[in-house]
Amino acid sequence: MPHCVFCGKVTTTPEGLKRHIVGRPECRTQYESMIEEVEAENLDDAPDVDFPHQDAAPGHVHPRPSPDTDDNPALSKTRRVRVEEVEDEEGMSFTNNGRYFECQMDAGWALHEGETSFEKYRTYQEEEGEDPWSPFEDEEEWDLAHWLVKNLGQTRTEEFLKLPITQNHSRLSFHNNRSFLQHVDKLPCGPGWSCKKVTLIGNPAFKEHMAYSPAKAYADRAGQHRVIDEMWTGDWWGEKQNALPEGATIAPIILSSDKTSLSQFRGDKSAWPVYMSIGNIAKAKRRQASARATILIGYLPASKLDCFTPDARSLAGYRLFHHCMTLLLQPLIGAGNDGVEMVCADSWVRRVYPILAAYVADFPEQCLCLVAANERGDALNSAMRDPESTKEILHKRKIGQHPLEFEANGLHAVYKPFWADLPHADIFLAFTPDLLHQLHKGVFKDHLVKWCIDIIGEDEMDARFKAIPNYPGLRHFKKGISSVKQWTGREHKEMQRVFVGLLSGAVPSHVLVVAQSILDFSYYAQLHIQMTESLDALQNALTVFHANKDILKELAVREHFNIPKLHQLSHYVQSITLFGAADGFNTELPERLHIDFAKDSYRASNKRDYEEQMALWLQRQEAVFIHSAYLDWLSQQPHSNPHDVDADSDTDSESETPHLPAAEPLQPTHVLAKVPAHPHQSVHTIITAHGATEFLPALRSFLLKNLPRNTIVPGLQDRFDLYRQVVIVMPPDLRVSDVPKRRRIRATPEKLLSGRKPGTPAQFDMALIADRPRSSHLHTLEARRGAAGNTKTNQAKDNETRSWISGDVTNEQCRGN
Repeated sequence: MPHCVFCGKVTTTPEGLKRHIVGRPECRTQYESMIEEVEAENLDDAPDVDFPHQDAAPGHVHPRPSPDTDDNPALSKTRRVRVEEVEDEEGMSFTNNGRYFECQMDAGWALHEGETSFEKYRTYQEEEGEDPWSPFEDEEEWDLAHWLVKNLGQTRTEEFLKLPITQNHSRLSFHNNRSFLQHVDKLPCGPGWSCKKVTLIGNPAFKEHMAYSPAKAYADRAGQHRVIDEMWTGDWWGEKQNALPEGATIAPIILSSDKTSLSQFRGDKSAWPVYMSIGNIAKAKRRQASARATILIGYLPASKLDCFTPDARSLAGYRLFHHCMTLLLQPLIGAGNDGVEMVCADSWVRRVYPILAAYVADFPEQCLCLVAANERGDALNSAMRDPESTKEILHKRKIGQHPLEFEANGLHAVYKPFWADLPHADIFLAFTPDLLHQLHKGVFKDHLVKWCIDIIGEDEMDARFKAIPNYPGLRHFKKGISSVKQWTGREHKEMQRVFVGLLSGAVPSHVLVVAQSILDFSYYAQLHIQMTESLDALQNALTVFHANKDILKELAVREHFNIPKLHQLSHYVQSITLFGAADGFNTELPERLHIDFAKDSYRASNKRDYEEQMALWLQRQEAVFIHSAYLDWLSQQPHSNPHDVDADSDTDSESETPHLPAAEPLQPTHVLAKVPAHPHQSVHTIITAHGATEFLPALRSFLLKNLPRNTIVPGLQDRFDLYRQVVIVMPPDLRVSDVPKRRRIRATPEKLLSGRKPGTPAQFDMALIADRPRSSHLHTLEARRGAAGNTKTNQAKDNETRSWISGDVTNEQCRGN
């Protein structure tokens, strides 16, 4: 068994030995001293320990330093700007590992080793001699159970298990739905609905996506260009860290709530879920609904409160909301004040302080700061509300006084708001930007589009949307927009792509500037990676809007700009600087989670007393998800494989987890259909149907330039395979998305009317090609028309071999292109 040569502690795996030496300051100090004394030729005699890279981001272990910090080399090495060099094609570092970090080393200390929930369960199964898929008989039975829970309700499950083929040939350990659910209830599940303990920070599935301490990230070594994306790169975390004891680990609590309808077509049933996540988890992982990085912590009452009079109903609703939120968040008070030792995803125990950081909610009349109602539309640097002052105003009102600020600030007689006792929390800073409801649906759809319709008329607006030519990646609103009754966030974004061009020539120039400034603001706010320059551009776009908005008053479109959602835009730069990029706090995720945690669970009930049935259904779904995640985690462990488990084996393999090579950057490529749409076409067809009159000269020039040794000269006798389109797959721009970009270029001739089939016009898309190295950050491209002689790759990549959409030559000797 591996053991520490310094203190004698025995561990079960080499990884455990590594964690022990890294985390125990005395052993680590002795190890480093020994390394210094060992000659280079004898380094193999030292224990095989890989220390965390000193230039790593804050997700790695920060061991608690010894009392004499000046003599602690582990601590002194990390007090500097750190870098992992990964440059993109423009020389700018944008990946998580390609930045310069200035970490805060008095945060996120690892106190000692611990066991995650998955590790504890694995130990329990080994002691009991159970298989990983217990209580089910084998892996196949577990796969069936997983499928049943995810796809069938109780009635359909009963019918499936009663089928003769299932009973006679499957030989399952459960024979009906009741016995099946008994098996499911034996699985370990998450916190019960009466339990107040949540262990997001200790989920091993998030180990590679966690950060435990703040840091400032820069795009340059000199630290002049700030980079802000994840929550731990913002200012809020570092400021709160200074108010806590040395070595404390902050768990930034991110709350979200939104009422949703449960009934379909009829009925008025609704639910009000409250979700929670933590800022330690990377925002890309939090946005994945399937990752369960955002969890349901409770339902708020969605009653209409008909027992109250209309005058008292509103205040009763406010008080009920705050009372229920107080009950839900009660555990955060003690934990936020004193901290709680928790096993984190990397199996280290830290003293964690959960602090309310962000509240993602759709409040149409949210008032974030001290600003008069008639000044919300002005470009003001208004002061944020202070929680302590607000509590003092509420207290004065409670004891019978009538402070003027009570009415001026729009307060209600809720004398104990839910955030009053939460330590280190500022509720007025916690309301983060809401891209969906504030920008896409609010400022753009409800205001800018309406203003423009008032100027040019609904018919003209519809006509312009209809007249937009069909183009890949752009939605063609064939019927205009006035007939659309139910809008989604996706449709709002599709409208924004063409809106400025659509208005050109239809509205005065100042109105066009107003529209462009709002859309510029929207696109800058959506960036996944913010920098100093992008934040300046974001603020400048808002400044341009305020400088030109009076044109709407002159045209009698608006009388004032007292619009709460418009005022909230003035806080975007501050919020992004504090909490990270706005895409980490979008309400699109809660809208998606409603399907899993509200609508599906309601449909699984009998629609009577559905709250308790929803809770039980969710608990079983969570049990299956956790067990599935546990099996995935177990399959990745070096000494545990669910497909090859030997509970009686005491062999300790010396093999370690292989270090996989780093993934190479995605290279531009192209995709064609497996079978050409028009095979063996003559040159005459290409010239007449596609209008490619210079096809042969262009192909000869291409072959001469790229295949100088080629001796075949294409002529009129050759035939070619023609494709309708080529899809260009390009590396993602991480500032916008982490999904590879797909560009579709079409080259299809006109189709004439044939019987009942209507004809279709020709579609020859334009492609932009860079045929020389870029000398600056500006993407200078030349236009090319997508005809039969268009390039098949069309990449913004110098020295890229170009072939043709219609250029797969049938003659095998000419296939060198």
